[in-house]
Amino acid sequence: MAPAPPTIDDVRAAQQRLEGLVVTTPTTAYPELDRRVRARGSAGTSVVVKHENLQHTGAFKVRGALNLVRRGRGIEHGVVAYSTGNHAQALAYASAAAGVPCTIVMPRDPNPVKERAVRDRGAEVVLHGADLGEAAVHARSIADRRGARLVSAGDEPELVAGVATATVELLEQAPELDTLVVPVGGGSGAAAACLVTAALAPHVEVVGVQSSAAPAAHDSWRSGALRTRPVRTRAEGLAVGCGFALTQTVLLQHLADFLLVDDEAITEAQHAYLTAARTVAEGAGAAALAAVLSFPDRFAGRRVGVVCSGGNAREEELLRALTCDAAGAAA
Repeated sequence: MAPAPPTIDDVRAAQQRLEGLVVTTPTTAYPELDRRVRARGSAGTSVVVKHENLQHTGAFKVRGALNLVRRGRGIEHGVVAYSTGNHAQALAYASAAAGVPCTIVMPRDPNPVKERAVRDRGAEVVLHGADLGEAAVHARSIADRRGARLVSAGDEPELVAGVATATVELLEQAPELDTLVVPVGGGSGAAAACLVTAALAPHVEVVGVQSSAAPAAHDSWRSGALRTRPVRTRAEGLAVGCGFALTQTVLLQHLADFLLVDDEAITEAQHAYLTAARTVAEGAGAAALAAVLSFPDRFAGRRVGVVCSGGNAREEELLRALTCDAAGAAA
């Protein structure tokens, strides 16, 4: 059974809990980015970017981790999590600030930038399994053995409430939005956006985006039941092979649409960020913009907010993005 989703009151409480601990990240418009979007046939579309790539640890997830750890429930013997990187960094950061032991299980061959960052925060890193599913099983065994709290990447109301503070900021910074586009891995960011817009700005539609090479959350939402799918995407922030009960409950109730983009479209969006907005976005962080570029008719004439959820890109993905041509193919 899924835990109950947080309420807008929980989000407001998280705002107070996180005051002074997180960056109030900017929401910025870029004329060159608008020109590129409109050149695709998306007439009249304007885009603003919520820069969670400028957050502590380089990604939005630290908001949720700080909220969970500062609540302090069940963490007396530490926390254990499984992650491809940003969830790991967030918990390592929050645990270090609170003096709480933290162990992260990452699949073998992780993003070295993210792995080093987790270790630098003082967390224990265990490399296990070929994918996030295998890492999750091992993480649970460690948590059970130590009596530590296993922190799911999706089924945690306190994570969602903390992450939701970014959407509150965005709506205050850009109250004229028609549509908010959010990348989806486990779905905490999209669920958070849905909860906040439903309470504070019900006229704003929320659109989720996932890689077609890791469509578990998308397929779960489309079918109305949790699905498991193969993970083949190179965007590790989207490399989640199963739907999560809590986030899917919220998405089923509030999400307006869910789009899939391929990895080449994500690389092209990273190129657009680098060259039109001077912004470093990891693959997951570029997915929302990739959807706007890939589905121009869907967003024509709309005032669109895109969440750049993280900037922890591998060197090779930045090189790939810089050398792609206008069609997204390698130059």
